[in-house]
Amino acid sequence: MDKLTLKNLRLDLAIKAKSGIDFIIAAAITWALVGFIWTWPNSSFDKSIFTFYVGMLMLPLAFLFSKVLNTQWKIKTNPLQSLGMWLNLAQLFYFPLLFFILKQHPDYFVMAYIIITGAHFFPYAWFYDEIGYAIFAGIISVGALLITLNVAVENIFYVPLYMVFCLVMLIIWLSISNRRKRNSVL
Repeated sequence: MDKLTLKNLRLDLAIKAKSGIDFIIAAAITWALVGFIWTWPNSSFDKSIFTFYVGMLMLPLAFLFSKVLNTQWKIKTNPLQSLGMWLNLAQLFYFPLLFFILKQHPDYFVMAYIIITGAHFFPYAWFYDEIGYAIFAGIISVGALLITLNVAVENIFYVPLYMVFCLVMLIIWLSISNRRKRNSVL
């Protein structure tokens, strides 16, 4: 496969899947709900379990937004398409660390989850040829740590709210970038 063909395949994915913006919008809503959960008076362990439950909304929400935004999840003519699922599944290998945090330090569970989620965006910078994913992978991961280090445990809900802010910024970035990519092929 030559370099031009690979670039065209990645552009095809970015345009037809709109660089995964449906998932990012779903994630922003999901993390807003998580932020709300972390304001509850429950124990951090309980809030962590509720966070997992709310996370189950992600896929149905992304599917809904794919219909609203007319994005394609399966692009059968593109051999790179299945790589997107593999990149997403890669974050599951970090879940043992997340379960350790849940058991040993549940106050920091939401931070660890956000770092894992944010960091998993990084390979999508290559997949969609979209530098915004690489930039926000770093901003989300480092920012979540810095906020956690500087707020009291009772205020840890600022971390998921920060995630929502970052995701909204990424949505804006992707919207602008997707428009440019569509216009470049017209």
